[in-house]
Amino acid sequence: MIKITMFSTADKVAGQGVGSAYVELINLLKSRFSNEFDIKINKYGRSDLSHYHTINPTFYLSTFSKKRGRKIGYVHFLPETLEGSIKLPKLFRSIFYKYVISFYKRMDQIVVVNPTFIDKLVAHGLDRSKIKYIPNFVSTKSFYEKTPDEKKAFRNKIGIPEDKFVVFGDGQVQERKGIDDFYKLAQENPDIQFVWAGGFSFGKITDGYDRYKSMIDNAPDNMKFTGIVDRNDLVNYYNICDIFLLPSYDELFPMSVLEAFSCGAPVLLRNLELYQAIIDGYYQPAEDRAQMGDFIRKACNNRNLLSDFKEKSLNAAGYYSEDHLSKIWYEFYNDQFKLYKQDK
Repeated sequence: MIKITMFSTADKVAGQGVGSAYVELINLLKSRFSNEFDIKINKYGRSDLSHYHTINPTFYLSTFSKKRGRKIGYVHFLPETLEGSIKLPKLFRSIFYKYVISFYKRMDQIVVVNPTFIDKLVAHGLDRSKIKYIPNFVSTKSFYEKTPDEKKAFRNKIGIPEDKFVVFGDGQVQERKGIDDFYKLAQENPDIQFVWAGGFSFGKITDGYDRYKSMIDNAPDNMKFTGIVDRNDLVNYYNICDIFLLPSYDELFPMSVLEAFSCGAPVLLRNLELYQAIIDGYYQPAEDRAQMGDFIRKACNNRNLLSDFKEKSLNAAGYYSEDHLSKIWYEFYNDQFKLYKQDK
């Protein structure tokens, strides 16, 4: 068996996509490869492979131990992608950003969830040959299309009429997620129900915390802020929405989009470079809030328009499924183990 140690605190903060991706991978490896991989979590004994999911200082120090075997870094973010997410003093921000890159440079192998990160990491001084792209995925056991009766029951539970058109968004309440546009769309379309699941995972150091807290407290009648929702309950929101909207200005590889695909929800996104690289053709693109609003109103007036997008979502879900990605991860860890044995 290959001894793999996972180093992560990604699941300690609720409402983060990094934590969701980590949980999905652990569940996949334990359920499918328990006879091939001996998985330990945050243990400092000897390993063949050490896979770092978060960049804690204690984890950084552990990279200097010979017990770590071959070191794999999972890159979910770059320094520049933190802009608009958390508010840090200028001096501390500069030090922290240098630390992030230093951590990545300690790795023997880097895995990115976003193919557009590759050139950016090379620009930061990393070796291109040591960087591999492996996309995120979600389990269809957790995210799937529910029956009409189940959808109706959940709408009743949260007080949304069965025939009400629903636009749903998911993520941390922060500027980068495009929450301002989502909020304004709700104000511009009072006959449509808007729901946002997410909160302040970083608490009061969230960039713009006071302003967004005020927005939540003074939301229009057709705008629901649920706060952070447990992943086991999120599946219900994806199922009762007519459109899943993520108006982010900058993204990594959003788990929420994959979760929406898996539930068969039509997806509307700001047309970012990342999406063009990984899910082009599976979603409705929009360049700005005006285009988002146009599509939402057209779909509300002609709901048959969404049938094609529902099919596109389910097709995308097949590609980013547990079955497909399990093969990729299995081959990856075996290849890394071979390199580890060669280097010994």
